[in-house]
Amino acid sequence: MNVHAPALAEAQRFDQQTSPFADDVLDGLSQHPKRLSPKYFYDAAGSELFEQITLLPEYYPTRTELSILHDRGGAISAILPKGAALVEFGAGATTKVRLLLNQCALGAYVPVDISGDFLKAQADALRQDLPDLAIHPVAADFTAPFALPEAVAGMPKVGFFPGSTLGNFEPHEACSFLRSAREILGHGAQMVIGVDLEKDERVLYDAYNDKAGVTARFNLNVLHRINRELGGNFDLSAFTHRAIYNRDRHRIEMHLIGRKAQTVRVLGRSFSFRAGESIHTESSYKYSLERFAALARGSGWTPRATWTDAAGMFSVHALVASD
Repeated sequence: MNVHAPALAEAQRFDQQTSPFADDVLDGLSQHPKRLSPKYFYDAAGSELFEQITLLPEYYPTRTELSILHDRGGAISAILPKGAALVEFGAGATTKVRLLLNQCALGAYVPVDISGDFLKAQADALRQDLPDLAIHPVAADFTAPFALPEAVAGMPKVGFFPGSTLGNFEPHEACSFLRSAREILGHGAQMVIGVDLEKDERVLYDAYNDKAGVTARFNLNVLHRINRELGGNFDLSAFTHRAIYNRDRHRIEMHLIGRKAQTVRVLGRSFSFRAGESIHTESSYKYSLERFAALARGSGWTPRATWTDAAGMFSVHALVASD
């Protein structure tokens, strides 16, 4: 699940049948098997539900990564160039980045996210607490090429990509993102990135199937959003949440399973479901340290250091661009 959920909660009201949301939903429901992009989880209600998820006892990633950044902040700071511009890809709430900003001698902070209003609010709040830090927010899709502000052109660059967001990408997409980040940050760049690790399957299952049912509500909320914004007529009671671990592909898969045969209409188009048919809503890949290192090397980065928690649940990596 995406740790940058609040930053993705920008209002996206449907106004024409060619909107990206409409196009992606119609295309995804036309595929076999059916699928929906996880980026559409994060309307206002979905973002609130995700914040609840991060506090659940079963959901380990957020608190575990925070503990690594807190405990190893000095070690991370020691290998980053002084006066660097920290560029956060998909900047969300500032809880994690503050741990670096408070411990590292950085020259500027460049938060990047598609939601301009949210980005501005977070930057304004951070300026109140860190008035001596130059903050240059960039409203852009961090998965596509974008230009950095001229004000940081002469500074060394460090990318920051916390959370398990990389795991939401298919491996070839993760490689493409890392290559794009390398190009954006430029010669001699470094990167600090969070990666969820392979672990006992029961721990993974419980993290995505919590006893309180918050993740189930989060998953089903995407159908509610389609009903509200695209005029759909999904009966939410006719679908159930299911999260499974795909051992062969090293990933958690989230699905919405139809309880019965049914036909759903969205924007005037009909989509038939068999009883038990799935809509695949999210994948979350889990890496071994070795497999992530191989992915990084194949994407133009050289691993420099790795930190994990004592239980080996989560990892934070320092990379340097392979020139």
